[in-house]
Amino acid sequence: MSKWGLPLKNGGHMDKADGIYLQNMTWKQIEERLKKNDIIIIPVGATEAHGPHACIGEDTFLVTRMAELVAKKTGCTVSQPLWWGSHPYHHVGMPGTVVVPEDIFIGMLKSIMAGYWNMGFRKMILLNGHGQEYVIPTAIHQFAKTYQVPMIAINVNWYHAIQDQFKTKEEGGPYETKFIHADEVETSWSLALFPEMIKMEDAVDTNPRGYLPEGHVDKAGNLLHRPIAWYGHVGLGPIEVSAYPEGVVGKATLADAKKAIPGIEAFLDYMVKLHDDILKRFPPGVLPPIDEITQRPKEEIEAVLKGPLKGGRSIYSLHYPPA
Repeated sequence: MSKWGLPLKNGGHMDKADGIYLQNMTWKQIEERLKKNDIIIIPVGATEAHGPHACIGEDTFLVTRMAELVAKKTGCTVSQPLWWGSHPYHHVGMPGTVVVPEDIFIGMLKSIMAGYWNMGFRKMILLNGHGQEYVIPTAIHQFAKTYQVPMIAINVNWYHAIQDQFKTKEEGGPYETKFIHADEVETSWSLALFPEMIKMEDAVDTNPRGYLPEGHVDKAGNLLHRPIAWYGHVGLGPIEVSAYPEGVVGKATLADAKKAIPGIEAFLDYMVKLHDDILKRFPPGVLPPIDEITQRPKEEIEAVLKGPLKGGRSIYSLHYPPA
């Protein structure tokens, strides 16, 4: 039996006042929370076609359900998710997919980070569930360059953190096929985390293809460590709306929750370790030292660290609007 209670059967926590989601708390509850744990997980998802069998919020539910489990275990806080993400060119035009331009997506992330920092959540894990890992670090670094405040901001992509958990059977793993999109792997994870939203009777398969021989371009998550990242080109393969109108790239019919459970557990264990290691080094209210993390004047940083309601200033006194 799974130590994390997988597959999940009782739904999620987004509309529950049970100490998981930031937006479901009162300000008094938030202030009490910050005294004990000032880490927040920000799930960053997307609205995207995932085949006739899966909900179009799949990328978001993957990270919210896992973030909820981590929060229940550790006492950290989870933000309500960002439902709309950035997409590479090959997704453009696919019905069911909402494509947000990179500059708008980055601006939204930076604004969220500024608001949470000003609130007191100055240790942020941006937990990404969608193929936009090439954009999120830009938002983090633009935020840091703009404000130059002590903080911890980390981008974690679940498929990068546990790369050894996606092996095929011939490699000693549970899967028949390599991880791509809405396929055997991703659908298996969805069946373990939100089975109520997956309709396997409607699952279909497709045959992935590219224009060059195998070996040049990587697949999802860059798990094969090939020379060209999956998002590092345009034109070496067909766009989705032309080649995969089903919204599936791979063999969704092979999905099984049991295949995903070891990988999900490995990822959740990693997230707990990351959380615990951060708090051990930086207990609530403690951040990297001012003189080692910023070149702004010490008195300016001390004022915004104190905050606008406690005799200091808000982060927006350093720059507004968030840039």
